[in-house]
Amino acid sequence: MPRGDCRVGISFRPRQVEAFGLDGPSTLASLLAYPFDLVRLAAYWNRIEGPGGDLDTKELDWQLAAVERAGKQVILSLGPVKNFGYPEFFVPAHHLKVPLQEGSLVLPSTHPGLLAAANRFLTSIATRYRDRTSIVAWQLEHEAVDPLGVEHSWRLGRDFVQRELDVLREVDPTRPIMMNGFLPMSALTRLFQAWRTRDQGDSLAAAASLADVVGVDYYPRHALLKIGPRTLYVDAGNRRLDVSTQGKRLMISEGQAEPWETSTTPPNPPQRTPFTCGPHHLIENFNCAVQSAKPEAYLFWGAEYWVLRQLSGDATYLEAFARVVG
Repeated sequence: MPRGDCRVGISFRPRQVEAFGLDGPSTLASLLAYPFDLVRLAAYWNRIEGPGGDLDTKELDWQLAAVERAGKQVILSLGPVKNFGYPEFFVPAHHLKVPLQEGSLVLPSTHPGLLAAANRFLTSIATRYRDRTSIVAWQLEHEAVDPLGVEHSWRLGRDFVQRELDVLREVDPTRPIMMNGFLPMSALTRLFQAWRTRDQGDSLAAAASLADVVGVDYYPRHALLKIGPRTLYVDAGNRRLDVSTQGKRLMISEGQAEPWETSTTPPNPPQRTPFTCGPHHLIENFNCAVQSAKPEAYLFWGAEYWVLRQLSGDATYLEAFARVVG
């Protein structure tokens, strides 16, 4: 279906590029050749700040320069504690001598040093890039108050995120701030999410009450676990997206466009496509989201995987993306 006023984009994940054995600049350049609007980039705290506190932004600088040369706009995700792309946790080791306690809330009162360091990083990065006209929004944290995947059960407290938000608004009071959250698409994942976030609500609720833009992470199909030769999947199909934004702006911050199997590195089987996301799902997921939720923007998740598939002799994912962007 036509995308209408919905702006289309991708997220660029340099850590995934490395995991796939790809070259960062050439991978990004090949994707930027397509006619889309937005790129979400990330400032990874532990990849920028050294043990002595010095900041090295070379990796982010070349990404920004490439996107700007291509005439596209940027959503810059600042983290600091959580950011997109596995393992989604990028605190430098020198700021966290003891691991965060499982099952706990990370609060200003329990982790004042971490909060102070996070806010210094936010201030430094936002100040450095706030004059770049290519940046149309910041992202604060990633699924801010949700547990960190299934590997960890600690969560950032809403007060912790609110303090970060206050600092970011002080540094840049005009540019909108997006916060994102995972949207459960099945009864099973909805119950699981509700139980894990029952005390302070989930990240979508936090985004609707705190941020300017609510970002939805939309994954209709994913693997739960592997049992011998078989895999147990959740398949919500192309159900209508149902999310409350409390009147805030809405975007799809991650629209599933690569497999979500039991491995953290998406599989690349020759001459086959994994169950959770084939090229046709890329288009079907987009159409369902645009038709039912009418977001202002839709960012495809998995662009580096498309390049890997193309280099492996399968261009169908990139061809599906080309159909969407025209």
